[in-house]
Amino acid sequence: MGIRFTNPWWVVAGAVTGLVVCNGPVMAFTFGVFLKPLMEDMGWQRGTASFALSFGGIFSALMVPVFGWMMDRWRIRRVALSGIVIYAFAIALLALSPRSFLAFTLLFALAEAASAIQTPIGYAKAIAAWFDRRRGLALGIAMSGVGLGGFIMPQLAEALIERVGWRGAYASLGLLTLVVAFPAVALWIREPLPGEGEHGGASLEGRDLPGLTPRQATATIRFWILVAVLFLVAISINGTVAHIVPLLTDAGIPRATAAATLALFGLATMTGRLLAGYLVDRFFASYVATVLFLAPIAGFAFLASATGTLPAIGVILLGLGLGTEIDLIAFLVSRYFGQRAFGQIYGYCFMVFSFGSASGRLLGGYVYDLAGSYNPALIGAGIALVIAVILVNRLGAYVYPVRREPVPELAAQPALP
Repeated sequence: MGIRFTNPWWVVAGAVTGLVVCNGPVMAFTFGVFLKPLMEDMGWQRGTASFALSFGGIFSALMVPVFGWMMDRWRIRRVALSGIVIYAFAIALLALSPRSFLAFTLLFALAEAASAIQTPIGYAKAIAAWFDRRRGLALGIAMSGVGLGGFIMPQLAEALIERVGWRGAYASLGLLTLVVAFPAVALWIREPLPGEGEHGGASLEGRDLPGLTPRQATATIRFWILVAVLFLVAISINGTVAHIVPLLTDAGIPRATAAATLALFGLATMTGRLLAGYLVDRFFASYVATVLFLAPIAGFAFLASATGTLPAIGVILLGLGLGTEIDLIAFLVSRYFGQRAFGQIYGYCFMVFSFGSASGRLLGGYVYDLAGSYNPALIGAGIALVIAVILVNRLGAYVYPVRREPVPELAAQPALP
């Protein structure tokens, strides 16, 4: 099934298309848009609603390495296509939720668990296999699909809520996910065959690929530094983004305007991914991350002011920072741990990233309920990013840099660097 293309950029095109409706834009970036309508309909406080919308992130995080292992074993397309159908159905099922905290939380947890199939994991695995010298650029272009979705989905969700309510909005988003993602994966996302890809050499699989096993990777200090960076960036940036719409509406900004402001985050994320992808092929990735991770700290201050154009500038700065992070997960996993177990190791890293995102969304709601303001959460987010910058510069030189020798010779290298 699928087009038998030989140009690797078709994989990138498929990834851009599929990631427009990945779990980030559909589930995470619309969090703030759905928050107040759910509070009004269900009679919940902000902390309660934040918990209902965040608890499922735990299950999404746990499922990412499972899907990564499955893709390493049974190939990307075979796992992804059935998973996308289940995910789309689970989103639509939210429309049938009764006015019960327990029922909604469990249904949302089901949707989040299924959403792990629509994280960037399969798309990143395919691109890492097709590209080497231009891997950063290819990943940057592909992951810009998340930013494009981040621009479209909050505004689309707001328009749907206005017309058909939050239930109809979730049903519509489920259908849209199926219509967009399923054909993109079916047509364009696959591993290269012998003679395909940037190398044009033999196709290596499983244990023949250069890299570490999951056990070897998790025994290195680099792995734990990397996951700490991912957690801190996710809890600070994703946790803040989830509350941008309620933060702005609390300041008297109309909800449609707040949703449009949040859409700037998607465009900035797309720009950040393209910029980071271009730069990491030319400069050491930790240096690129340092610059772009510091930008959101100013963004937090602009958001706290909630006056004039400052919130829009703050949202843009947050998007630049998060755009760098998503690109770096796949890029750094391939450069420090190789491709032998890319799917599973990437899954572990994205699991931690998802835990951070869910924790940030949850903490934001409870901090507001306790302090009556988001300012303490914004200050904590800035401190977390400073620590992330310090840690990312402790990763050291790449273990698996751009290949200079033919692929078959690499198969004879030992697994441990």
